[in-house]
Amino acid sequence: MPQERLYIVAYDIADPKRWKRVFRIMKGHGTWLQLSLFQCRLSARRRIGLFARLEAAIHHAEDHVLILDLGPAEKAGPGVISIGKSYEAPARHAIVI
Repeated sequence: MPQERLYIVAYDIADPKRWKRVFRIMKGHGTWLQLSLFQCRLSARRRIGLFARLEAAIHHAEDHVLILDLGPAEKAGPGVISIGKSYEAPARHAIVI
């Protein structure tokens, strides 16, 4: 299995239609944590694909996507401090096709 890295992706999209498009793209690549915030485990190939889809979906003068690389997924875990509602780290599930 190719090495996966753990990413946190946050975005600020000015137009509601583009926001929905970016949300759908992200839902196919990661786990939704909060409004406009996803956690993704991506191989190099999936990362390139995600970045290309996001590049095509946003308006570069109005929108902003921030991608934080937390390192190798097997070794990295986001250190989360939660205020308010309790936080549960997303569970990883195997998908059999």
